[in-house]
Amino acid sequence: MTGTGERMHALVERLYPLCRSITGDGVRDTLAIVDEYVPLRVHEVPTGTRVLDWTVPQEWNVRDAYIADADGRRVVDFAASSLHVLGYSVPVSATMTLAELRPHLHTLPDRPAWVPYRTSYYERAWGFCLAQDTLDAMPEGEYEVRIDSTLADGHLTYAEHVVPGQVTDEVIVSCHVCHPSLANDNLAGVAVAAFLARELAERTPYYTYRFIFAPGTIGAITWLARNAERVERVRHGLVLACAGDRGDLTYKRSRRGDADIDRVMRHVLSASQRPHRITEFTPYGYDERQYCSPGFDLGVGSLTRTPYAGYPEYHTSADNPDFVSPRAMEDTLAVCREAFAVLDRDRRYVNLSPYGEPQLGRRGLYDSLGGRSDAKQAQMAMLWVLSLADGEHGLLDVAERSGLPFETVADAAEALHAAGLLKA
Repeated sequence: MTGTGERMHALVERLYPLCRSITGDGVRDTLAIVDEYVPLRVHEVPTGTRVLDWTVPQEWNVRDAYIADADGRRVVDFAASSLHVLGYSVPVSATMTLAELRPHLHTLPDRPAWVPYRTSYYERAWGFCLAQDTLDAMPEGEYEVRIDSTLADGHLTYAEHVVPGQVTDEVIVSCHVCHPSLANDNLAGVAVAAFLARELAERTPYYTYRFIFAPGTIGAITWLARNAERVERVRHGLVLACAGDRGDLTYKRSRRGDADIDRVMRHVLSASQRPHRITEFTPYGYDERQYCSPGFDLGVGSLTRTPYAGYPEYHTSADNPDFVSPRAMEDTLAVCREAFAVLDRDRRYVNLSPYGEPQLGRRGLYDSLGGRSDAKQAQMAMLWVLSLADGEHGLLDVAERSGLPFETVADAAEALHAAGLLKA
């Protein structure tokens, strides 16, 4: 552990209490905090804006909400957790019996101590989420019910951070910022993305990296609608979610199934010998399904630990900061770092001395290996690169075919290029 895991976890804890949704001040407050870690360009898109086949909805904000018993005691209180209010609830101020209230209450009978996460984005409704244990303890009688919310024309908010590269071709990294108090889904992904952006900004990567912090589904759709002219620059992409639980890493392929990011993630996960799973694309899950939709067909995969809906705590109050592991977040960050290092260095070369094996010794290439613990590997890497440098094979092809570490292959290619034996 380098301490980065603890710092990411501290960011998760700080963001956790905020009431996020697909619009509203909770998203703005979240982005304002992330902006302290990595500078963001924030975009506001007005209600009613047409975005592909969708329309930006009204903005929702909630100031207070509660259910109080006859003694005025709040048995359900939004101030205690933002999960307690059904997302996008319309305003309510009424007194009603428990029987009248029950149709508006959401619980998890099989997990009686946990509060579920529920929303009603596109249907006007109201409700509360609470533990089944709390409901069971509520006696018959009248209750004061109040949801002090607004649902009015406003904006959808999303943000970007760009790390300029040596070329304008882009890698997008996307995470969703629309869930309320859920630590693994979505805050762990937000934290990993922010710290990954900080690391990349410390060097000049080959690709330009664009980090997108947007509400799920409607946010990604809005970004795509507003960036149609930029989409053709996107060469690779990764959606980050569920990045902090203690499960094994899971990579979900792009819709293409053989995009460069798919090959890179397979190679990195396999070479690292981490326990992991690679799954095929399905049109359900996170925003990879928007980026991979047929009209765009971007090479975007999804990296999680335990995948979407794959753990009992998913979309419940049990997905809290204690559920998120600093070590797991640091491991997720490390995999991203390793994968992007491969993306940045994967090149195709042409051998400029293709008739027979060039004499490496007189060019000082063998001498350059002196002192390397992997000198024999490095020598073999040079021979493999020269053999496959036909303009058709990339360095990842070389690493996969030779069984050599990608970094060793890339180092060998750079040495051969510097000696005038290769051209990109």
